[in-house]
Amino acid sequence: MSFREKLSLDKLPKHVAIIMDGNGRWAKEKGKMRVFGHKNGVLAVRDTVEGAAEIGVENLTMYAFSTENWNRPKLEVTALMELLVSTINKETKTLMDNNVRLNAIGDLQSLPSRCYKELQEAMAKTAGNTRLTLTLALSYSSRWEILNATKLLAEDAASGKIKPDDIDEKLFEKYLSTHNLPDPELMIRTSGEHRISNYLLWQLAYAELYFTSKLWPDFRREDLFEAIYNYQQRERRFGLTSEQLT
Repeated sequence: MSFREKLSLDKLPKHVAIIMDGNGRWAKEKGKMRVFGHKNGVLAVRDTVEGAAEIGVENLTMYAFSTENWNRPKLEVTALMELLVSTINKETKTLMDNNVRLNAIGDLQSLPSRCYKELQEAMAKTAGNTRLTLTLALSYSSRWEILNATKLLAEDAASGKIKPDDIDEKLFEKYLSTHNLPDPELMIRTSGEHRISNYLLWQLAYAELYFTSKLWPDFRREDLFEAIYNYQQRERRFGLTSEQLT
């Protein structure tokens, strides 16, 4: 029996976050340049998005490019940005066919102008889609996001729009990039690394973490279904005891 058949579709996480790791190692194992791994990683993105939409996951957020990634070799960064542009162009039709809305979080203004333009156009074109929201974390880091939210909050406090006593978790969350998304219930990381890597630190406070040794270009929808099946076997207590839940 496949993991797809084992799933309880009435107990799906509403939001799944993924760290797509292992493109470079996958390419190195094949004696290729790192960008070869990134190109093949696009196939994994497509199949995972279609798989999430197929079973009814409402939100999927994928860590595509971190603020730290700007420090990689210039040739690789340039290739990644070119790949991003071509992928957005090619995959917009797939998003439309699957009724998927494209969203993005991060310091988007730091992207090359062509990347930013293509991204904005794709988001506008898919804005009316309702089956699944696909969020790309681009030029993103959680520390950047939290600092940015703090600055915005401080500006509103200084101008008198809010009072210090008004600040609580709900208000702070309104200043985050993900203010229009529910917190992820499940975070998946590929390639065998067991860390969060500055990704959605605030939002993952109560998420279930799932790590797989599979490198990202080899990841497919059945791997997504396996991760969700694993999630469905866990008891989510949120600080309570098992007896309190029952």
